[in-house]
Amino acid sequence: MAATYKDAGVDLDVYAESMSRLPRLMHRTFSPRVIPSDGGFAGLFRLDFDGKLFARNYSDPVLVSGTDGVGTKLKIAQQTSRHQTVGIDLVAMCVNDLLCTGAEPLFFLDYVAMGKDDPARLEKIVQGISDGCVLADTALLGGETAIMPDMYGTEDYDLAGFAVGVVERKKLINGSLISDGDVVLGIASSGLHSNGFSLVRKVIGDAGLQWDDQPSDLNGLSLADACLEPTAIYTKAIRSVQTHYQVKQVIHGLAHITGGGLEENIDRILPKNVDARIEVGSWEIPKIFQWLQNTGEVADAEMRRVFNMGIGLCVIVSDFYASSIQSQIERAGFACQPIGNIVPGSGKVKYSDQ
Repeated sequence: MAATYKDAGVDLDVYAESMSRLPRLMHRTFSPRVIPSDGGFAGLFRLDFDGKLFARNYSDPVLVSGTDGVGTKLKIAQQTSRHQTVGIDLVAMCVNDLLCTGAEPLFFLDYVAMGKDDPARLEKIVQGISDGCVLADTALLGGETAIMPDMYGTEDYDLAGFAVGVVERKKLINGSLISDGDVVLGIASSGLHSNGFSLVRKVIGDAGLQWDDQPSDLNGLSLADACLEPTAIYTKAIRSVQTHYQVKQVIHGLAHITGGGLEENIDRILPKNVDARIEVGSWEIPKIFQWLQNTGEVADAEMRRVFNMGIGLCVIVSDFYASSIQSQIERAGFACQPIGNIVPGSGKVKYSDQ
């Protein structure tokens, strides 16, 4: 009997159905800078606009790129059959990194690898990616869906994302302007975001709990609800500040708080002559972190190193502008408060209780 691709686990007719569901999810994210190329081998994007009204008129543009995934948070989505939001996480993990350079996100690409083709499930995943791109104000320019039986279980999938942005060289944010007296503003996270889920799953597994359980400390949320809350995307917050201060470089540093927590991520942008002193208790720690720490008996130092602890993005600014910038961010819809300040030191984060 002649062998076929379908016999090997890949049905090209089902794959064609999957692909037919995706163009609308891409098109809703397009800006006038996208050059339509449906059916082409690559996506096309103009760096500038036509016409005087929208033209950027770059003088020395720098392209910024980043890639990331969602990690083992995907296991929770797969175990609960809740696939609609992990695509937002995917976009957020890439775009929030771009924002830390001062870049404007331009376009996004996704890679979805599945053990078995499932058009409905793929559509839910890409719906989330499309939603994330709308929140990030970036175009979902293209992607790749790979069906790989034997590499993945039939219910398994993995995601990778790739983002590209642009910034004028003179507007690059790299931490070099951070100086003694600056204020560290913390923009609230939406929860766990997309880091530390191997520890999250261990704590929940060791406690013998299920994803639909509703611990009293979580105010009626199930564990799945709390853990699958999508990562916040901070494009609107940072763009609102950049739009308000188009001449002055008021943002001295930006840190996306992912794995490694506040300490390791702020460390990455600090000059070697200053420290960031973080005031413990200056922001409210979301209940999911408190519940995980109490349930798993996790030490403070481990919690701070693994999780964002309620702060998703840190903005380091001059003390003179701190109050105004905080107001700009809050008007964009994000909770924001001072959580520390910059002091003389050696390029490290120090907590006030240490």
